[in-house]
Amino acid sequence: MSRIGRAPVHIPAGVAVSVAEKEFTVKGPKGTLTQDYDPKITINVEGNVATLTRADDEKDTKAKHGLYRALLQNMVKGVTDGYEKVLVINGVGWKVQKQGTGIVLSVGLSHTVTVPAPAGITLDCPSQTEISVKGIDKVAVGQAAASIKALRKPEPYHGYGIRYKDEVIEHKEGKTAGK
Repeated sequence: MSRIGRAPVHIPAGVAVSVAEKEFTVKGPKGTLTQDYDPKITINVEGNVATLTRADDEKDTKAKHGLYRALLQNMVKGVTDGYEKVLVINGVGWKVQKQGTGIVLSVGLSHTVTVPAPAGITLDCPSQTEISVKGIDKVAVGQAAASIKALRKPEPYHGYGIRYKDEVIEHKEGKTAGK
């Protein structure tokens, strides 16, 4: 059996998990998330614990067993605590400003770049060089942060670019002068 799939998902107080024929819904203090799932996987909710079982031992079903358990766990964490990714801008004169629900970036291009906030995502600027991406859906938060980072990927010589706060950029040695 899948080690991830057989682990129970603990449901905290204030969170409700409901299972329909082909989808499960998680409701909590921060919002509601739904996810479709394969009918070969069975979800049992008893009290404050949810367990997942599979119908057979086919390779595809085994993979989905762990996948849906991880998705359920992420949804429970998302509606209780939420997810956040912090991006750091590094460059001379580069900055970010909040404008409405989106942000405006000045990152060394001939024009400013306006990034609107996707549905369910909150973009914030704690300082001129930091961007905070928050939301309840782990996948949506990661995708929004990745699309902002893709505007100016960090380069290895000076470290200029947009990177995650905990990301380490390995610097390369520049050209050497003379012999």
